[in-house]
Amino acid sequence: MMLPILMKHRYKIMKALSLALLAAFLAVGCTTETQEKSTSDASKKPSHTKEKLPNIHTDKSCKMAFTYSQELNNEEEDLHILGKSFFRIPWVEAPSATTARDGLGPLFSANTCMHCHPGNGAGVPTDKNGKITRSLVMRLSIPTIKNLNNGLLMKDGFTPEPTYGGQFSLNGTSDTPYEGNIEITYRPVAGKYDDGEIYELQRPSYKLTDLQYGPLHKEVNIAPRIGLALIGLGALEMIDEKDILANEDIGDQNRDGISGKANWVYKPETNATALGRFTWKAAAATVKHQSANAAHNDMGLSNPLFPKHNCTEKQTECLEALKGRHNFDLPMERLDAITYYLQTLKIPSQRKTENFEKGKKIFTQIGCVQCHVSTFQTQNGYEIHPYSDLLLHDMGEDLSDGHTMFKASGSEFRTPPLWGVGLYEKVSGYTALLHDGRARSVEEAILWHGGEAKRAQEDFKALSRQERSYLVEFVKGI
Repeated sequence: MMLPILMKHRYKIMKALSLALLAAFLAVGCTTETQEKSTSDASKKPSHTKEKLPNIHTDKSCKMAFTYSQELNNEEEDLHILGKSFFRIPWVEAPSATTARDGLGPLFSANTCMHCHPGNGAGVPTDKNGKITRSLVMRLSIPTIKNLNNGLLMKDGFTPEPTYGGQFSLNGTSDTPYEGNIEITYRPVAGKYDDGEIYELQRPSYKLTDLQYGPLHKEVNIAPRIGLALIGLGALEMIDEKDILANEDIGDQNRDGISGKANWVYKPETNATALGRFTWKAAAATVKHQSANAAHNDMGLSNPLFPKHNCTEKQTECLEALKGRHNFDLPMERLDAITYYLQTLKIPSQRKTENFEKGKKIFTQIGCVQCHVSTFQTQNGYEIHPYSDLLLHDMGEDLSDGHTMFKASGSEFRTPPLWGVGLYEKVSGYTALLHDGRARSVEEAILWHGGEAKRAQEDFKALSRQERSYLVEFVKGI
């Protein structure tokens, strides 16, 4: 019965995602799997003016573990629920009696989106027992031959490893061998604040073992990734392109040490180049683009934007594996539903503590706001505070993963939004920050900053212990 329902709403999806309708969404209370959302009285709907816009932020009375799952009230509640089900309920190997969710693999890392984004939050590289989680993935690439007319380079932004492809898969279906395993070791890195206080960071190193398809390319680059928190994606998508580009300063023309750069990426929906906004390297232009890419790489689900399975020419079992009953494992109607679900998640409300404003002042004084831009106005009139410019910045050699994507170099990353970062532990189990989750706290994440952010990191180290605590308190309250 799922497919007729989706077809019925196909036109409504497009309508619902228009700016006008998204601006008309109403605020709702906390929603969880055990709490029912209260219905709103249509006669009491607020006027949709710029001065009196409905609330798009979370209800702070909601249990913290569910705070990333609150939704905007909208005319397509059934579509939101449908997208939520495809996002949360596990997919299975094809063929199966579960025709709505068969088609997993043949190679995959996780069988549900929730494995990479627990509670819609950020992923963690290992659990509390040190076991690798399904949230950690390894991106694989090899050096690109200059002046080579490479179709994959144009569409993927990099050259995949020839045997294992662009992402390492830890699992395979019954007729397809998995690709291998991941080993992580952490080495302590000692440091000292200017006031003499000692701190200790952890530097990760990675090894791919138990390789099932032969050796890796001799020049392979292995880049670790954990999933990002999925809050506020719809709002970020609705920032006007010109407002993002206004903060670009390629070559640091103003000589302030910061040279934000936009990533221009392949957009499969239009078969054209577009501004990248999502992922660690700003390599996806839209929420749909990122959702389709994750479905393809993480779960092996073919879809209209990534129509082939994630097999390489050297993986015979993968190429010959049984297929699902549909043209695509994830048809457009279901991809649209997942996209809609992610676009209609609320933004965490700021949690202002006693020292919030003191920390905010320090955050500004030491230059963090040069990359973590506090405020944008969306195209439909909302003021949002993501604390990100959505641009690429050089973070230095200590954080470099060597993985280039379109215009992003190995040491360049998109500034991650900071909203809700203080809730990561409640939502995901514990705090794991930066692209590989090496930072166990906001403080550690700051101390790893290098490159363009080196001056701000040094200024942070020069603060008094109390001032540092104010700044961290502010960041955790954003």
